[in-house]
Amino acid sequence: MAKRDYYEILGVAKNASEEDLKKAYRKLAMKFHPDRNPGDKQSEEKFKQAKEAYEMLSDESKRAAYDRYGHAGVDPNAAGMAGGAGFGDAFGDIFGEIFGGARRGGGGPQVYRGADLKYSMEITLEQAANGFDTEIRVPSWENCEVCKGSGAKPGTTPKTCHTCGGSGAVRMQQGFFSVQQTCPTCHGNGKEVTDPCVSCDGVGRIRRNKTLQVKIPAGIDDGMRIRSSGNGEPGINGGPSGDLFVEIHIKEHKIFQRDTDDLHCELTIPFTTAALGGDIQVPTLNGKAEISIPEGTQSGKTFRLRSKGIKGVRGAYPGDLYCHVVVETPVRLSDAQKDILRQFEASLSDGGERHSPQSKSWTDRVKEFFS
Repeated sequence: MAKRDYYEILGVAKNASEEDLKKAYRKLAMKFHPDRNPGDKQSEEKFKQAKEAYEMLSDESKRAAYDRYGHAGVDPNAAGMAGGAGFGDAFGDIFGEIFGGARRGGGGPQVYRGADLKYSMEITLEQAANGFDTEIRVPSWENCEVCKGSGAKPGTTPKTCHTCGGSGAVRMQQGFFSVQQTCPTCHGNGKEVTDPCVSCDGVGRIRRNKTLQVKIPAGIDDGMRIRSSGNGEPGINGGPSGDLFVEIHIKEHKIFQRDTDDLHCELTIPFTTAALGGDIQVPTLNGKAEISIPEGTQSGKTFRLRSKGIKGVRGAYPGDLYCHVVVETPVRLSDAQKDILRQFEASLSDGGERHSPQSKSWTDRVKEFFS
């Protein structure tokens, strides 16, 4: 069966922005996630399709390959079908775009873009809401000071690779197909080191750690990434460096649960306050707020505090805070307290159903069920 178009799956246009893709995927993920649809195979399949589509289109290089070749551009098994191009040409173009943009010039060694790096950062909900500046240490490569990046022992020079003749690539012939691959001897450099530098073992680079300044924007959400251009792995043979992506993970909060820009919390109140009413102070991320509890409040009632949530990275206004009431039943009562409650219960019974309308309604439904 032919695969559906990725843009059609997400319901976006081909010129959709990164934010449009993210919104469309989030909407579909919330609708079809297996946790929300247990046992529903159709929803599970739609969730998988949306996830695959977003993973492909949210990656710039993969999206470029898909726009150019369709599904063949991101499927190695179908590369030979891309746009009617020959297998070898399509293979090189597609995988060059996806894995670093390899190119050759004048028959010289291949040039590769460096790999992207991912750095996971765990922050608190308060930090996510307010934003902050921080420093991170990431691995990096620097040219070896001993051999000046050549990889050869001082006093010697690298020689032209005997396998590829300095081109950095070799062509493998398999029947009707011809596939070009990076030279296994020089690894695309076009030169081979016969007397390697003892400091870097012939690599020409030494791993170091570097410190980067990172600005975490206010309102950032769990799973979002911050891109630091050029701070990934360095390129090969003069190619551009990859990028560093700082992926944000928000720690579980003791009080609040976040839902996009809204916050939710449980508001535990004594049963006396629930019965008689009163004012209750509730925490927010920016101090305290007060809620007036009306007389006769039941468990499960929700109070909404407008603009007490989080203002998202691209949001125009803050979200809301939803406080869900939980009426607490007293425990470890003394005999005297139990007697008081029994007297209180008797007084409620004397008053009839007007004191407990929900209980009366529930009892009537049970009787109707068994009758």
